[in-house]
Amino acid sequence: MELTTSVFGKVNGVEVNEYTLTNSKGVSLSAIPYGATLTKLVTPDKNGNKATITVNADNLDDIVANRPFYGATIGRVAGRIAKGQFSLSGKDYQVDINEGDNMLHGGPEGLDTKLWTVDVETAKNEGKLVFTYLSPDGENNFPGNLSLKTTFTLTEDNEWIIDYEATTDQTTLYNPTNHVYFNLTGDVKQSIANHRMKLKSKYYATLLDDNLPTGDLVKSEGTPFDFSTYKSLSEAIHSDDSEIKRLNGLDHPFVLEQDEGVKGSVYDPESGREVFFDTDCNSVVIFTHNGEVDSMEIDGESIREHAGITLETQTLPDAVNQPGFGNIVLQPGETFRSTTTYTFGIKE
Repeated sequence: MELTTSVFGKVNGVEVNEYTLTNSKGVSLSAIPYGATLTKLVTPDKNGNKATITVNADNLDDIVANRPFYGATIGRVAGRIAKGQFSLSGKDYQVDINEGDNMLHGGPEGLDTKLWTVDVETAKNEGKLVFTYLSPDGENNFPGNLSLKTTFTLTEDNEWIIDYEATTDQTTLYNPTNHVYFNLTGDVKQSIANHRMKLKSKYYATLLDDNLPTGDLVKSEGTPFDFSTYKSLSEAIHSDDSEIKRLNGLDHPFVLEQDEGVKGSVYDPESGREVFFDTDCNSVVIFTHNGEVDSMEIDGESIREHAGITLETQTLPDAVNQPGFGNIVLQPGETFRSTTTYTFGIKE
């Protein structure tokens, strides 16, 4: 496993390095400690041509100024918390809101805005980037000193494994994800509408106008949210479903079947690239980058709508306020552990 390092930029006068792991099959993963953020994933297509298959900012200044979430580690709680309010152990909490009346992706100073510490471990068959951060009691008004470790592993089997660990000294919440956007064409200027997706999911969460879940989990069979067999994303994105039309695409949690094996996959028929994912989380949030971003550029151009698709594995959003959505409470003496694996291949 090859390791290279270069300077990605500076934040608050501190130099931030980009670390790149490359395996013998030509798959490479790059990441920075700011936000424990994936900055690039490169894989070959069916003809052996290598290209970046993720949507990422070109530089650290854009990440800091625009907070696009591209490839970032999200927390303490991924998704939205209704009105930024919840109760733990009989005590009511109001955390910082940053999207209307709600908290989004950990609040205005979420984990994606923090400079983590990084350690590098390389061996013959894998390389690891081990990110650690202590989120202090009261950060974004969450209780508890939260000790975090997020590990990115690249293997010779073309796997990107994300391992999350956390401990706390007070009862608190933790529900992390990585906000990676895939575009398997290798060209961010191309839409992902022709990508095809399959999910091991029978239910999805319906949304309110502010994108909070209604609390209802609805059967997807026969709807635009049915990806039980491979289906073009365009069939969903351009459907007449009222929620999809309002959002200009998908931004929905899908409930994952909890049996063994791969939970879903996305592939691009033109390049042949395919990504599979497996996770111990109970849901994946699929977001199809539903608007153009003109506040920052990639390769000198604005980032177009439907430039990428997320596979954000997590406990169902707003679980602390939604009965039956899952447990995101972390107690002192417990260790939070969760693993998500993305595997890259070619579909002939």
